[in-house]
Amino acid sequence: MKLNKFKATIILLVLPVLASAHGGGLDKNGGHNDRARGGYHCHKASCVTKGNNGVVSTPKKSVQSNKKAIKAGYNRKSWAHWSDFDNDCMNTRHEILLQQADGPVKKSPDGCYILMGSWDDPFSGKTLVRASDLDVDHIVPLKWASDHGGLMWGAAKKERFANDPLNLLAVDDGQNQSKGARGPTQWMPLNHAFRCEYIGQWRTVLAKYQQLTMTPKENRVFNKQINSCKK
Repeated sequence: MKLNKFKATIILLVLPVLASAHGGGLDKNGGHNDRARGGYHCHKASCVTKGNNGVVSTPKKSVQSNKKAIKAGYNRKSWAHWSDFDNDCMNTRHEILLQQADGPVKKSPDGCYILMGSWDDPFSGKTLVRASDLDVDHIVPLKWASDHGGLMWGAAKKERFANDPLNLLAVDDGQNQSKGARGPTQWMPLNHAFRCEYIGQWRTVLAKYQQLTMTPKENRVFNKQINSCKK
């Protein structure tokens, strides 16, 4: 009997020491948040059961990982493009090809796709006749928009931006791939005669979507480009 009392006394003395060694006292569940190491620690069987039901704190590393995921969160699929808002079977890409063609075009038998026509590519200065040789460029690229203020836009606004004719241009596919997601301070069209108009189109899109902002360095270079076009 005396031995049992002695064991009980030892347990009562040891538990507070263990709890304090983990950076926090025990709560009513028999566990605690470890301030030194992060996470929720249990010291009783009942606590483990409740912990499995969600009595667990979020480790600092997980929070940091979430922040990194948001920072690098561009996902092209979340910017729904080539939509068919008017349900006429012709999506935005082919409507732009139709609108920007120089003269009549040849459509697919169902009338949903543009196959042939004539387009003066402003990026290269070449004339193209096959629709498959053209990309519809986002003047302000989707990733650029995401990185400069558009990441947290809702799905509907991202879709509007990705299909806005103000921001779309039928161009040579090779030139579009060369541009990638770069802004005007890093890439300009091969066709020098179009460069000032290209700068003007960037200004027009950014004026409409004012949440998109350049970095101070980009803005300085962009203003120099604008001033150069005024001469």
